[in-house]
Amino acid sequence: MSISDLALAGGSLLLTAQSAYSASLMLYAWQGEDQHIRSRAPETFEPPELSFTILLPARHEEAVIQDTIQRVVDLDYPHELVQVLIVIEAGDSGTIEKVNQKLAYLAARGITHARLLTFADPPINKPHGLNVGLQEATGNVVTIFDAEDEPHPNILKMVNTLMTREHAPVVQSGVQLMNYSDRWFSALNVLEYFFWFKSRMHYHSAIGMVPLGGNTVFVERDLLRKMGGWDQQCLTEDADIGIRLSNQNVPIRVVYDDEYVTREETPPTVNQFIKQRTRWNQGFLQVLGKGDWLKLPSIPQRLLALYTLCSPLIQAVLTIYPLISLWMLFFVKLPTPLAVLTMLPLYMLVIQLVISLVGLYEFTSAHGLKPSLFSPIRLLFSFLPYQGLLGYAALRAVFRQLRGMNSWEKTVHIGAHRTTELTKDVSTALPPVIHISKVDEEVVRG
Repeated sequence: MSISDLALAGGSLLLTAQSAYSASLMLYAWQGEDQHIRSRAPETFEPPELSFTILLPARHEEAVIQDTIQRVVDLDYPHELVQVLIVIEAGDSGTIEKVNQKLAYLAARGITHARLLTFADPPINKPHGLNVGLQEATGNVVTIFDAEDEPHPNILKMVNTLMTREHAPVVQSGVQLMNYSDRWFSALNVLEYFFWFKSRMHYHSAIGMVPLGGNTVFVERDLLRKMGGWDQQCLTEDADIGIRLSNQNVPIRVVYDDEYVTREETPPTVNQFIKQRTRWNQGFLQVLGKGDWLKLPSIPQRLLALYTLCSPLIQAVLTIYPLISLWMLFFVKLPTPLAVLTMLPLYMLVIQLVISLVGLYEFTSAHGLKPSLFSPIRLLFSFLPYQGLLGYAALRAVFRQLRGMNSWEKTVHIGAHRTTELTKDVSTALPPVIHISKVDEEVVRG
């Protein structure tokens, strides 16, 4: 066997092993009853004890921000223990106007625990807004909801119970995309979240290396300030701070209960999906380059971090490899065993497709949805094109990182996941606005 044949065989085996490992992570939560039980929310709640600061960063979110504010202030928890800070860049006049209208509407009804913060200094991105909010936070616990989020009314009760019973300094609760039938790629996008938060995050927690999700993360305020807040130059500030917390051996409690997930929507277009996934992939590459993961205490933690942060590179290779494999199968004469070996990664893709089909029915059953007869057929035919989208976004992220392009490509939100509209737009007198042009350097530096 030639050196090229050996290289091809080795590459095929490595990609097959990676695909098998990825499939096992998708199924981790179903591998034992103990894991399944631990992932659930508590059945009873402790009396409210902790106070919460909810950070609501927003940018060009006129279409969804008022409804989100209403849902956040309506959370079933004593208002005197909740501080809601909506954080917006000062030049975003459209969203600021909508927020001011909503806050005045709420104030007229005696709801005064929400207020607006603005900032003008760069960078204009989410982690900067979070640091602005952290500087003003008064709650024992700081959490984040995105501008389109639909949190469960009892989410604060649930987290208060977990943190007080288990003395958990950090809790990551589930986030779930909901509008699985809107577009050809929506079901697979929904299932990515489903398997990530319901299964894979629990594996990360068990190993002690948790790249936190972007919202519905609850962290003790003093711990956040000790960590220096969020890295304002990072496109995945959530994963970055999760790894930095793991470096300090901070236990991160992961809970996923279908009833208590924070509901979100899939990107409205293919272009928006690619931009969103590019940002995540590039953020992982940034965190990989920072090297904080090398400080993780154990080898399993470091290996899992390396695997996770290298996922954009793996995805890029996986995009190219099947094409090369198919071409060689038909146009290059290979020994039969080697030809079969080159097809193994494709066989693993088939296994992941089957897992996704089963997951579709698991997801819809958990949320009281009824997939149509065409839903599995649609998923079947969209599976490979979807992998192509993921691969293109990964390649695009690698290109941007190599070129030093670090701009924040925002995802558009239209509220497609919402089944009810709580309030219509309100237009009343403007409430006071707090303007912060500078943030304490100790808080800004992540």
